[in-house]
Amino acid sequence: MSDNKRFANPFILERADPQILRHTDGRYYFTATVPAYDRIVLRGADTLAGLREAEETTVWVRHAEGAMGSHIWAPELHWIDGAWYLYFAAGEAASATADVWRIRMYVLENRGPDPLEGTWTEKGQIRTPVDSFALDATTFAHRGRRYLCWAQHNPDLPATNTSLYLAALADPWTIEGEPVEIARPEHDWETVGFAVNEGPYALVRNGKVFLTYSASATGAEYCVGLLSADDDADLLDAASWTKHPEPVFTTDAEAGVYGPGHNAFTVDEDGNDLLVFHARSYERIEGDPLDNPDRHCRVQPFGWHEDGIPDLGRPLPER
Repeated sequence: MSDNKRFANPFILERADPQILRHTDGRYYFTATVPAYDRIVLRGADTLAGLREAEETTVWVRHAEGAMGSHIWAPELHWIDGAWYLYFAAGEAASATADVWRIRMYVLENRGPDPLEGTWTEKGQIRTPVDSFALDATTFAHRGRRYLCWAQHNPDLPATNTSLYLAALADPWTIEGEPVEIARPEHDWETVGFAVNEGPYALVRNGKVFLTYSASATGAEYCVGLLSADDDADLLDAASWTKHPEPVFTTDAEAGVYGPGHNAFTVDEDGNDLLVFHARSYERIEGDPLDNPDRHCRVQPFGWHEDGIPDLGRPLPER
């Protein structure tokens, strides 16, 4: 699938922070942030292309009061030890005393075979040793151990917004041991508008563990960076991780694609690697970016450099 002719882009409109998961049975599932920030939606299809027109199912809605009541952001679907889990971020429901910006990470569980059916149970907040702004949880297993990676404000770095943290998991909703800060915004391209490292997603290949992430504010400056560690390294040692000095996926004005970021990875039916991300089709945003619904999901193939590093290429034009 070298020419992207199988997919029209945008792939799905008004769906930011997208994730496409190919299940062990070959079926595809899609989730993403919806512009109202009030619910979690899923789509399922037997083919990747089928997700575009698949019926969307709301599997959970925000609380009317208290925690998990606003800013329902960046859901991710994972199949772990025979059950489904949805990771997401949320603030408090709006009220005279609530803090809608008290963003924290939460987990839902569904022990049925189909995530579009069955019962989603709230497993609660993912507790971190430091209680600060936290979001964009993702999980991956490596060498028999499961990890959680997420973005969180480091109170010791008041000039930055979020760093990336990594921890082992005792179970899908409980951190084990002390989290490690593996990356913080330090380069010019990571600090445009906001000093941000967020939206991590793992890819294990070619003797390496890769973590892509997004940087800067969410306009045209938004871009994708890359961390890597050796396959046999201690992933909970910050020194094991190398941050690539330049972004690996950025705005392409010639293609008409602006602010690509918050990516995930999947494969097509033949096992070819695909990049999933959101972007806008114009540069300048009118008003508050959070009120703008035009971050659309896109899908395109990617390759590999000779040294084994992923080559995400450039955003492809809409078609």
